[in-house]
Amino acid sequence: MPELFEHPEGTSTGEFEIDRILTVPNLITSSRALCIPLFVYLLFARDSRGWAGVLLGTLGATDWVDGHVARRFNQTSTFGKMFDPSVDRLLMVVAILSIVVDGSAPLWFSLTIVSREVLVSIWVIITLALSGKRMNVTWWGKVGTFANLCAFPWFLFSAERSWSPEVRDLWELLAYAAAIPGVVFSLLAGWQYLRLGVEAIGESREDRVGTG
Repeated sequence: MPELFEHPEGTSTGEFEIDRILTVPNLITSSRALCIPLFVYLLFARDSRGWAGVLLGTLGATDWVDGHVARRFNQTSTFGKMFDPSVDRLLMVVAILSIVVDGSAPLWFSLTIVSREVLVSIWVIITLALSGKRMNVTWWGKVGTFANLCAFPWFLFSAERSWSPEVRDLWELLAYAAAIPGVVFSLLAGWQYLRLGVEAIGESREDRVGTG
């Protein structure tokens, strides 16, 4: 289906671009979304923290693929830029809540990250509604997300009962080594998103006053 790799001409409307939803990057993102219930199934129905951790780690490691394909084939769009991070946050929230229920990771770490994800998601929606401007993912946010997507699978590995205590202790040590900077960068990024949102809303109000 070559049309999946084509960017429709004449579809830009200012800052936004109207593209077909059926594109390769969006299909990749959709497949990642479909892995969310699979993660829950592995963790609870199969009681396999090791395989659940492998799946979660794989999803985190391949997070860049859909964005790379979108840029490579000139398929970037407003929908894709909102769909991809939305799936990422949904994956993170569902995975963390599942891990909280399972008790595989420290409660303070899990609740800090999931609270931050929920609050940032709400703030992004508010900013978009009030200013019409989308906030790009910041460098701090990317680093924090990467560290957290390492920490949570590694905490799952450390809780895998079929592995030896020595192996589990090693994974726990690695998990904490990723979790601590993950929390720091995630909170810094949350503050950055708050500031960027306030600026976007202020600029939007000034534009309306200037054109009123």
